[in-house]
Amino acid sequence: MKYTYYGQSCFLLEAEGKKFLFDPFITPNALAAAIDTTKIEADYILVSHGHGDHVADLVLLGKQTGALVIAMPEVAAWAEKQGLTNIHQMNYGSATFDFGKLRMVWATHSSSMPDGSYGGNPAGFVLETGGKTVYFAGDTSLNLDMKILADLYALDYAIMPIGGNYTMDVDDALIATKYINCSRVIGVHYNTFPAIAIDTKEAAAKFEREGKTLLLPEIGETIPL
Repeated sequence: MKYTYYGQSCFLLEAEGKKFLFDPFITPNALAAAIDTTKIEADYILVSHGHGDHVADLVLLGKQTGALVIAMPEVAAWAEKQGLTNIHQMNYGSATFDFGKLRMVWATHSSSMPDGSYGGNPAGFVLETGGKTVYFAGDTSLNLDMKILADLYALDYAIMPIGGNYTMDVDDALIATKYINCSRVIGVHYNTFPAIAIDTKEAAAKFEREGKTLLLPEIGETIPL
């Protein structure tokens, strides 16, 4: 499995010949100016919730790639109004696809679409594919529902927000690793805006002191998982 970071909470997972793009927000992000979106390929686009910093490029990349968009019904309905047709509506629960299994899980946040319409409930995902199980928390605060994941899965990696203010910060993410029983974390949702700026060296050091790993790839960087 490979992970490519595109900034904020946008990233691509590649496994078993399939490409999974999450929360497409690239072109409005000044930190991701070097990313050429015309070269991005995806078989699936997974959307955690409706905020602009998670769906800004959904329509652009959905049309460009022809990917199957997987999202809450309200997000899916908005996407359909924007001209997307290859859509799978989901809600909290699990479903089987050709790549493996996907579960939508609880996230404590808010959700509205760029036009101000209701965006449904925010969510995270647990993706089982290519012999790996990966949890993407979406935008969320620390919550006790995360403990359920330790009962359901042996997670290989957790992709979690660490910027604070709108979501968990680094300290909360460290607590979350205990809830979900996963010591390998990829941080997202940080440094894009002043309100979520962090000291990345100190963040990594906090994880290291707890015997855990915090991976913070550069925007555009690809790492193996």
